[in-house]
Amino acid sequence: MNALYLVALLPPEPVFSEIWELKQEVHRLTSSRNAVRLPPHITLVPPMRQPDDFEAACTAALTGFAATQRPFSVSLDGFAWFGSRTLFVHVSEARALQSFHAALMAWCQNHLPEVKPENRPFTPHLTLATRDLPPAQVPELREQFAARSYAATFTVHNITLFRHDGQQWQPRGTFQLQLNG
Repeated sequence: MNALYLVALLPPEPVFSEIWELKQEVHRLTSSRNAVRLPPHITLVPPMRQPDDFEAACTAALTGFAATQRPFSVSLDGFAWFGSRTLFVHVSEARALQSFHAALMAWCQNHLPEVKPENRPFTPHLTLATRDLPPAQVPELREQFAARSYAATFTVHNITLFRHDGQQWQPRGTFQLQLNG
């Protein structure tokens, strides 16, 4: 069977630990497990099934892409929802990230055609809980997070390829953006 892959950017410390704690808190409050199966991240290429030889091709393509890109800043501010299924940390300053994503998709079109363009617009976010949120707990969770604030800014220096091992997502490669520019 084909393996499941995704490409994401992980925030550095201390943002990583802060978001991880928020994910754990939502898990404790609701027993939602989906979002705690993957570290805090912003998805760049959503999960896709690919044959085993994809990993080597993807590693080569992401290495080449990362070498063409400069580090950039991402700002987070507050919480938001996709419908009543997904609670997330809002990316407030997304222009650089959207440009980076567009460049990645263009690179994949030329160097990794197995990665198909998405049908929906890229909406960068850091998921705290998704899909398995108990509907009865959503109103209280909405109220709790509407009354809270969270803000952070971090610099993106790399992206990560993940492969699902049947139980959880495993990092398979981290690709450094160009160090000097």
